[in-house]
Amino acid sequence: MTVIAFIIGVVLLVVGLAVSIALHEMGHLIPAKSFGVRVGQYMIGFGPTLWSRRFGETEYGFKALPLGGYISMAGMYPPSPGSDGRDGKAGGGFFATMVQDARTANDETLAGTDGKRAFYELPVLKRVIIMLGGPVMNLLLAFVLFGIVFTGIGVQTATTTIASINECVLPAGTSQTECTASDPASPAAAAGLLPGDVIISVDGTSVDTFAEASAIIQASPEQTIPIVVERDGQQQTLRVTPMLAERQVQGTDGQVTTAEVGFVGMTATVEYVHQPIWSGPQAALERTGQVAGIIWQLPVRVWDTAVDLFTGQERDPNSPLSVVGAGRLAGEVATVDAPILNRAAAIIELLASLNIALFVFNLIPLLPLDGGHVVVALWDGIKRAWAKLFRRPPPRPVDATKLVPVTFVVVIALVAMGGVLILADLFNPVQLLG
Repeated sequence: MTVIAFIIGVVLLVVGLAVSIALHEMGHLIPAKSFGVRVGQYMIGFGPTLWSRRFGETEYGFKALPLGGYISMAGMYPPSPGSDGRDGKAGGGFFATMVQDARTANDETLAGTDGKRAFYELPVLKRVIIMLGGPVMNLLLAFVLFGIVFTGIGVQTATTTIASINECVLPAGTSQTECTASDPASPAAAAGLLPGDVIISVDGTSVDTFAEASAIIQASPEQTIPIVVERDGQQQTLRVTPMLAERQVQGTDGQVTTAEVGFVGMTATVEYVHQPIWSGPQAALERTGQVAGIIWQLPVRVWDTAVDLFTGQERDPNSPLSVVGAGRLAGEVATVDAPILNRAAAIIELLASLNIALFVFNLIPLLPLDGGHVVVALWDGIKRAWAKLFRRPPPRPVDATKLVPVTFVVVIALVAMGGVLILADLFNPVQLLG
């Protein structure tokens, strides 16, 4: 059963990631077609084509390696310089050959367009919209997924309804599980509190959450305070004297420490509380800021992960994950002994976080990422504006094929980092769930 649950978790994440990639490419496809650009292909994955079908002028399909996707637009770059009578040779050498091959492939996409319906011919703003459409689609999907978790499912919250009352007070850190005659009765039991009581106020202060009630109790050791509860539709006032005890307390910084606080010995009923509709987008934006703060450290973090892998050290739980690691984590979440709703919420939140990572990562201003194409479009716009300002002839469109060597280096770096992370996720995985 555990193996089946693990497989289900992995499959759910893979399907969710495939949908995320498909929507990312749809974010490019829709504005491209709206602006009249000819789109030859819309593909999910890379490598050999598994299935495809042509609708109109566009071929839609799936490829063997579901590690990304792409759309093929006519004229991503301007025509080769040689097409207008100028010397279009890129020179000799490995990188020069790559530049020439890129120009040749680009010219093939322009065949039959007569210089029209080409991406490079669009105004700068439209080119930027097309290239940002993919990442923005991932951000919007993250909004929806976080919304499902926070608003649709809700956040598990300790309510003001008492779930259980401790019969006695056990020493902190003890392995003892049952009360003995020598153990003192808990203040809650001595005061007459019962499971099912709903706390209305503590020491004269109305409370809406169990955390608010606990804060007042913890701040009132060895002081007799009134607690108003609702029982069987009637309000009752009970007097309780919290005892001074060592308990684990979570501070405002999230750190859990041991402190001497007031203690009465009761636990709360935990329920899913639906959050406001803006909680999902708010959580997505907060996560975006966190990922953006980490992404520039990615090479260093990958290097540290490689060191941990080859030295046998325990891996940093905050280290980056590959698709393999994310799938493994989803599988582990699916096998946790918890309600199905809890596990579903965790997997949905994981998928939302992956979409945030896709959004931020694709905005890196380097080709072949979307952010690199945005930079090229903006640079072309700056050149045109500069020429117009000084009444000069319009400049030639920016020939981004000259950046193919840089693109090659970026791709090699991404493949290398991805390989390191996959190996680490296989042989030194993150142990988030113990």
